[in-house]
Amino acid sequence: MSTHVSARSRARRFAAITLSGLLAVTVAACSSGEGRTQPPPPATESHAPTGPVPAGLEKLYGQSLTWADCAPYATSDDAKAAFRVKDAQCARLTVPLDYAKPEGDSITLGLLRRKALDTDERIGALVVNPGGPGASGMQAAAGLASRTATNELGKRFDMVGFDPRGIGASQPQVRCLTDAERDADRADDSETDGSPEGVKKQEAESQDFAAKCAERTEHGAAMLANLGTRDVVKDMDILRSVLGEPKLNYLGYSYGTRIGSAYAEAFPANVRALVLDGAVDPEQDAVESLVGQGQGFGKAFGEFSNWCAAREDCALGRDAAGVTKAFQDLVRPLIDFPVPVSDGRKLSYEDATTGVIQALYQEDLWEPLNSALNDLKRQRGDGLEKLADLYNERGADGRYGTTQDAFVAIRCVDDPRVTDPAKILDAQKRYAQAAPFLDDGKPDGAARDSCAFWPVPNTSEPHQPNVEGLPKTLVISTTNDPATPYQAGVNLAKAIKGALLTFEGNQHTVFLQGVSCVDQIGIDYLVNGALPDEGTRCAAK
Repeated sequence: MSTHVSARSRARRFAAITLSGLLAVTVAACSSGEGRTQPPPPATESHAPTGPVPAGLEKLYGQSLTWADCAPYATSDDAKAAFRVKDAQCARLTVPLDYAKPEGDSITLGLLRRKALDTDERIGALVVNPGGPGASGMQAAAGLASRTATNELGKRFDMVGFDPRGIGASQPQVRCLTDAERDADRADDSETDGSPEGVKKQEAESQDFAAKCAERTEHGAAMLANLGTRDVVKDMDILRSVLGEPKLNYLGYSYGTRIGSAYAEAFPANVRALVLDGAVDPEQDAVESLVGQGQGFGKAFGEFSNWCAAREDCALGRDAAGVTKAFQDLVRPLIDFPVPVSDGRKLSYEDATTGVIQALYQEDLWEPLNSALNDLKRQRGDGLEKLADLYNERGADGRYGTTQDAFVAIRCVDDPRVTDPAKILDAQKRYAQAAPFLDDGKPDGAARDSCAFWPVPNTSEPHQPNVEGLPKTLVISTTNDPATPYQAGVNLAKAIKGALLTFEGNQHTVFLQGVSCVDQIGIDYLVNGALPDEGTRCAAK
């Protein structure tokens, strides 16, 4: 989860609780998926509607799925690589565009499955979502299928990922900006201009972005109005039934924890097990989420500063206390003097800070970050631009994924819009105080983000979930998570009366990422229903 947005960061900041950096943490292993000699033959499966069925949805709850080769579902090079995982099968699930009109237009969701390796000991399907909002659950499931092939999860669960409505292989996709427009947006640092003229320009661009989303997305405003978490959890219950599962097993990372807690509230009796890792606080509004994430990234930058200052080659100097100023002195000039990149682009201030945010997701990227900052001192922008490209899902061919478009569209219907200038200015001030390395040094302006001009109203809002009848769940929270602060996990566990597992580390999300203590506890819960004792903590390996 990242509060930093690559497009119109200041003007869109309240829509900017994006989690796309999770792809670099949880899903990156997909790109090295196991090869296979030939795809599995198509197979159609049918199950009678399972569990309670809402009126008017009987056919959808009992629809057949035809599982076949995943290659046609790939919408990017990363997806193509991910979908090569051994024994993966893909299918399309039909759901209503508008649940208030179940007989009206329908849309489809892309699904990926790797079946349990031990059919005799199979427990059921484990549905996975990696967050975003806007990230691909299909790619996440493909990556986790490789990681779980030798443990009890892979043996006893079908690994199932779905691309939520509007995302990835699901049809239609949310589309707002073209590749060329995205490049231009990233190169433009006018969001640092807090003058009345600058605010006017930013708001015009935000309004234009909202209009393009409605114009370029199939079904237009109707699609945008039914894109949010409210509707995704209903899709997920159809998926549960169509898979033949009386109860849902769910693994949600980052913003996927919001989907999980929303499902728990909507369908508590339909849950068998929920693992929620890298939690979004269910009661926190957009402003407080922004400030909380600023604190998380500020803390993560402090950890990076201490690590860097201990090195002879630290790009920001040997004094950890002076690293923030050294960083500001290095990147602020980019606002007026962007640095050339070898492919003809120029490194903007926005892309430089985006690249740093990407690297703060995990310690493994600190080394490349330091190298990129050293390169910037020599007026070379390639290192930070590559990190920013990773964040923005820009391929070597210059094509972008649609995560950033979907992220804004979903956030604009998941949360009430923020339009009060005083509230916007206060939030920006608190954010800069929490993460001073991201302070551009320019006066703030109360520019409204794209959500303020969104063509449809929000369909959800932060609140205390009512989960009466929900079985015990497991929430995992990392002490130095830069994107979803530790306290958010504490609050979520309390809100849904779940067990809390604390991981002491510097990264965003942790389950099934090689920390044996966390993995053992999570797997034991999913397989056996066993929960850790209160106060259980795991440390980095």
